[in-house]
Amino acid sequence: MIRLTTSDLDIAYDDRLIVQNLNIAIPQGKITALVGANGSGKSTILKTMARIMNPSKGNVLLDGKSIHKQSTKEVAKQLAILPQNPTAPDGLTVAELVSYGRFPYQKGFGSMSKEDRSIVQWSIEATGMGDFADRPVDHLSGGQRQRAWIAMALAQETDILFLDEPTTFLDMAHQLEVLHLLQKLNEMNNRTIVMVVHDLNHATRYAHHMIAIKNGVVSGEGSPIEVVTPDIMREVFNIEADIVPDPRTGVPLCLPFALAAAPVADKVIVNTAPKKQKELAAAGA
Repeated sequence: MIRLTTSDLDIAYDDRLIVQNLNIAIPQGKITALVGANGSGKSTILKTMARIMNPSKGNVLLDGKSIHKQSTKEVAKQLAILPQNPTAPDGLTVAELVSYGRFPYQKGFGSMSKEDRSIVQWSIEATGMGDFADRPVDHLSGGQRQRAWIAMALAQETDILFLDEPTTFLDMAHQLEVLHLLQKLNEMNNRTIVMVVHDLNHATRYAHHMIAIKNGVVSGEGSPIEVVTPDIMREVFNIEADIVPDPRTGVPLCLPFALAAAPVADKVIVNTAPKKQKELAAAGA
């Protein structure tokens, strides 16, 4: 089942076109990973699908309706987003942060209802943050902070959750902690998760569906086996890689061993080397 799609989507910063004619579909109840080199447009696509940015052309459709024509409050009841490196005011506790997720359901400046408080408590427990509910967010470890923000997103009670590189700047243990949590939320609650992932092998291990982006254009879309291939790695990341099955899960693992083409800097050095040699020779003559 598909609830979220893009239709002929163009996205631009000022006059610079970043994404052109994007048509993708996000599978319902699955984890989708957007992958690509730095600057490929992954985060821009995520922000536009989450209604943080406006497209210059085309539409993001949720259940066949443009999300950019729906009210902010209605969209916030259907999808939540965790941006890169979110920050909370100093001293804000985990429970207070998570309660912000209930804002789309409140009228005016009304206080939280009994149902709101129950959902906040469930979100805190579901993310394993029960022992930290009264602790300030800025006193938590990196992995704990990410779990607190995910708990806030859960409190929105949305079917769709967007995350922009949720494991950035986390050590390996905390990366696995966050990814395991997202996997559990998907499996237990059938929540659709769309995330920008920097580590390809994390993407193949945790995502059901992958979309590879190069310069704002889709280079590959499908299961990890369909997307993580030597040809697509060469096209999207400019790398030569061995693709081998994970010994535990069978999903493809990417093992880069060389650049597919020499970087521009190397070409400049090679091209200017003879000239430099002549200059040095002349200087020593």
